[in-house]
Amino acid sequence: MADLVVLGFSDKEKAEGVLRLAKELHRQELLDLEDAALAWRTMDGKLHVRQTFSTTSTGAASGALWGSLFGLLFLMPVFGAAVGAATGAVAGKLTDIGINDAFVKETASALEPGRAAVFALVRRSTPDRVRDAVRPFGPTVIRTSLTKDREEELVKALQEK
Repeated sequence: MADLVVLGFSDKEKAEGVLRLAKELHRQELLDLEDAALAWRTMDGKLHVRQTFSTTSTGAASGALWGSLFGLLFLMPVFGAAVGAATGAVAGKLTDIGINDAFVKETASALEPGRAAVFALVRRSTPDRVRDAVRPFGPTVIRTSLTKDREEELVKALQEK
């Protein structure tokens, strides 16, 4: 089961830095995210949300593969790939997996102008290494699906200098 963690940051650049760090931690096999999103509010008050995992492109790739396979059966692999990619892209666009978009927008609506948040759905991690890596960005815990004890432990660990 994945854990949801929403971290707040003083600006968008720090939040983007944490998302870049998450990719590096993934390469080191210290963090495995199911989904992630970045939300920020500009100084004029406009709210922006950017999902990091695209279900549309994943669906298109999967559809193209399956379409090619079925196309080979009927001696039309190019047509099968094209139809499969289109169908997969539509299915991916309509699928909302991972972090619920409405939840992201609702939670992000509380951000003050200039601030940002990273939403992470964590499959598995090496918690102490991840916390140590994220701490320099100065995050605050906005929300989690962790138990109360684990959330308090996270808050305390991120506040240590």
